[in-house]
Amino acid sequence: MRTNGLSPEVACDESGSEGSNLIDGITDVFAHASVLLPTEAAEACVLELRARIRSPALEYKANHLLREKHRAVLLWLLGPAGPMLGHAAVHLTEKAFFVAGKIVELLTPGEEVLSIYHADRSVLRTYTDVLRAGHRDQLDLLIPAIVRAVDRWGGGEPVSVVHDRQNLLTDDRIAQLRRILGARLAGLRFVDSRDDARVQIADFLAGVARRIASDELNGHGDGELVDALRPYVDPLSIWGDTRGRLL
Repeated sequence: MRTNGLSPEVACDESGSEGSNLIDGITDVFAHASVLLPTEAAEACVLELRARIRSPALEYKANHLLREKHRAVLLWLLGPAGPMLGHAAVHLTEKAFFVAGKIVELLTPGEEVLSIYHADRSVLRTYTDVLRAGHRDQLDLLIPAIVRAVDRWGGGEPVSVVHDRQNLLTDDRIAQLRRILGARLAGLRFVDSRDDARVQIADFLAGVARRIASDELNGHGDGELVDALRPYVDPLSIWGDTRGRLL
């Protein structure tokens, strides 16, 4: 993992972040991708995507890859011939299941998580309002995802993180992250994804993973894409009782 004694730098980005609005938001899945690739390899990947997609857009996003006409490009990117396999991962959080777990942990100890998870959405909304009033920090999805990325790639050794700029990562939350990780976090810096090809790759993976996972969650998953994504999905992802095909 180390080069010349330096800690490796993991590039990260997310998709589906809506703060503490976990039940009635636009997205039902949060995806946090982490990539450990040399900058040169990431830049070559972005150039290859441009050559294959041939869009005039200044910045490519996941929605370019998710268009049916570019399906072969997406399968190449995720597949064994692409540059990411073994060098990237995505941690998925099914928001409703995450909330159900927090309800049991903080408000109703002894209750079954799945009984809360399968309850009417009005029940989850009511409990979520209570959590947001008294335990808002417990509804943070981003900090635990970054911690997981550091632990996954570092294996207990220090790693640095370069992350797309994220308004939710306030000074207080960054301080919290540093307290949690301690010496495991060798460094943390923020960039615009357009300025770092590694973060662009993380952006692609987070975006396509969130869409593929959300489709699967809602009963209209694409089996071929689910199979292609599965090698990247963190086995410690937070998912309900439909986890069989994704994890």
